[in-house]
Amino acid sequence: MSVETREGGCHCGRVRFRATLPQGLASASRCSCSFCRMRGAVAVTALAADFEVLKGADALTLYQWGSRTARHYFCSVCGIYTHHRRRLDPAEMGVNLACLDGCSPFDLTEVPVFDGTRHPSDGHEERLAGLLRFTPESR
Repeated sequence: MSVETREGGCHCGRVRFRATLPQGLASASRCSCSFCRMRGAVAVTALAADFEVLKGADALTLYQWGSRTARHYFCSVCGIYTHHRRRLDPAEMGVNLACLDGCSPFDLTEVPVFDGTRHPSDGHEERLAGLLRFTPESR
């Protein structure tokens, strides 16, 4: 595990950002809550203080629900989820790994999925719900 600073952006290029990832791509995970199940993104961790929107802040759309602690951001032009401020620790950002330049969730063979239906902020213990695996076809 090593600290990495990476840039990334949305599909149309309107939004660009820079994030420092304290654990690099090793922090990749998913969540099983109703929203994350539908969104389907793999997120990596950055500290909010180390996340910077370089361009297109005016194009970002905010989505919140429930406790309204988590803040999920999407490009209003192409609709891609780029990042969110975490509910469990608002000092952290979840960054869409697929939005990082040169990265794909399919580069990872295994991604832990945390149980978001029994969220620690609701008094539950943090626990693993399962593992998401990708096995490439041999050609």
